[in-house]
Amino acid sequence: MIKNKKIIAIVLARAGSKSVKNKNVHKIKGIPLIGYTGRIIKKIKFIDYSVVSTDSYKIGEISKKFGLNFFFKRPKNLSGDRVPDIAPLRHALIQAERQKKMKFDIILSLPPTSPLREKKDVVDCVRKIVNKKFDSVWTISKIDTKYHPEKQLKINKNKLFYYHKNGPKVVARQQLKDLYYRNGAAYAMTRNCLMNKKKLITDNSSFVITKSVQVSIDSYSDITKVSKLI
Repeated sequence: MIKNKKIIAIVLARAGSKSVKNKNVHKIKGIPLIGYTGRIIKKIKFIDYSVVSTDSYKIGEISKKFGLNFFFKRPKNLSGDRVPDIAPLRHALIQAERQKKMKFDIILSLPPTSPLREKKDVVDCVRKIVNKKFDSVWTISKIDTKYHPEKQLKINKNKLFYYHKNGPKVVARQQLKDLYYRNGAAYAMTRNCLMNKKKLITDNSSFVITKSVQVSIDSYSDITKVSKLI
């Protein structure tokens, strides 16, 4: 709890990953992927409660070994690979509030696919949303100018085109404005933002720029990279 704000961490960990089989419990250095998230949550004392939202009993039982609460199974209609995070987050919050017979003020979404997250970045997200009264705060990373949208290309009917209308004008990186991407380390939001506004980002959202390298695992090559970094 911070300034009387009750905080819940929700870990969305469905089964059925297409890129990496059993991704959320895939072991890296002997620890299941979801275990890294559980370890971080244990280190942050102001988190009042944590819960895993999964459609797999196997994932749920493994999660419990790392301190996450597992007492409900996510329904199938909220477990597809095209279901936006907001739906299972809302479902998990409702289940947790019924279980605990209380309401939470701040919701932390900590994807298990980001095992390199650091405690400081999660803490900074929560402190910023509480102290500055934002609707939500995301961790983000700066985009390398090599991958800037205005420098990208697209293919259409076997022909090459600039992706962005400014593409032909870009001759030096100094012409490009800094852009950022969400790195998946942490998403913090108020209960009102999630349940009433039904959004994860609004016109009153802010950010924490992470200094450390972050990898959101989507492939076996990502796992190899993370293994070396850990």
